[in-house]
Amino acid sequence: MENTSETDLEPLKLKSLKTDKTFVIPHRERLGKCRSVKEFEKMNRIGEGTYGIVYRARDTRTNEIVALKKVRMDKEKDGIPISSLREINLLLRLRHPNIVELKEVVVGSHLESLFLVMSYCEQDLASLLENMQSPFSEAQVKCIVLQLLKGLEFLHHNFILHRDLKVSNLLMTDKGCVKIADFGLARVYGIPLQPMTPRVVTLWYRAPELLLGTKTQTTSLDMWAVGCIFAELLAHKPLLPGASEIQQVDLIVQLLGTPNESIWPGFSRLPLVGQYSLRKQPYNNLKNKFTWLSEAGLRLLNLLFMYNPQRRATAKDCLESSYFKEKPLPCEPELMPTFPHHRNKRGGSVMENQSKRSKV
Repeated sequence: MENTSETDLEPLKLKSLKTDKTFVIPHRERLGKCRSVKEFEKMNRIGEGTYGIVYRARDTRTNEIVALKKVRMDKEKDGIPISSLREINLLLRLRHPNIVELKEVVVGSHLESLFLVMSYCEQDLASLLENMQSPFSEAQVKCIVLQLLKGLEFLHHNFILHRDLKVSNLLMTDKGCVKIADFGLARVYGIPLQPMTPRVVTLWYRAPELLLGTKTQTTSLDMWAVGCIFAELLAHKPLLPGASEIQQVDLIVQLLGTPNESIWPGFSRLPLVGQYSLRKQPYNNLKNKFTWLSEAGLRLLNLLFMYNPQRRATAKDCLESSYFKEKPLPCEPELMPTFPHHRNKRGGSVMENQSKRSKV
């Protein structure tokens, strides 16, 4: 396996208008000459990603409805944030049915005013879960999770960690197609693994190795988040809604039992282990939490929630799980029900709930 880095990508150099500092944007042939944001009519605000506000907008050239993501510049004095360049860099090379499509980059009156034009999805799963009258059926949950796993397998096959998977970053079209969104924290990784910023992944979906200070990050941290999303869709509520890192660790221990060297080699040497007083809990309570779930379903959840990151299921492992081959079978995406477009409401509780989730 070759070492892969972001420097391997074809660069397009842009100069900041405020300084002489040069920033790199990939794929000159795809960006070309940027259009003006004035060619897009903003309709309403639909969400807020890791690094920018997202609007529903109309392309006045084509009448196509798109998602327009304004790149956040709150604290930037030297031009375009590196986080946004990473997101552009990654999305321009990613084309998959279950990953949101970056159509183009457009600019405002200054280079620092930058917008990403994305394919529009009518729903995000966080807003759906907040507003649904009844939970998804198990067949519908399987349909959603299968699509998430297909998108994630593609990312991991291309040496990309998402690092912020959660229900608010999963979009869905009215045709039932699920798309992974918000790549502001995503990174290309290689062999050997290089240290990365530890404070990633929204708290409720954060893997125990991150909470305990691991220096390296692998695809397993995305897989832990998949387990949390899977469980949340089944239960119709967050599985591990901790209010702090200490409480988050405690909720994990209550659910899965106390970790030790036997089940997680190297656990006792993790940098932050000494900062936690772990309760003694010898039992795994997943079966008690999901009493209606089949043996295959419980086995899949347990594989996603392995304490040892090296033994945690991969996206490919999960796609081959017998859980998706037993009744109720996953429904076809086009047979997923349609829902009111909650994200198109101006203001109100939907945006407040989404903001609350994103800041945890």
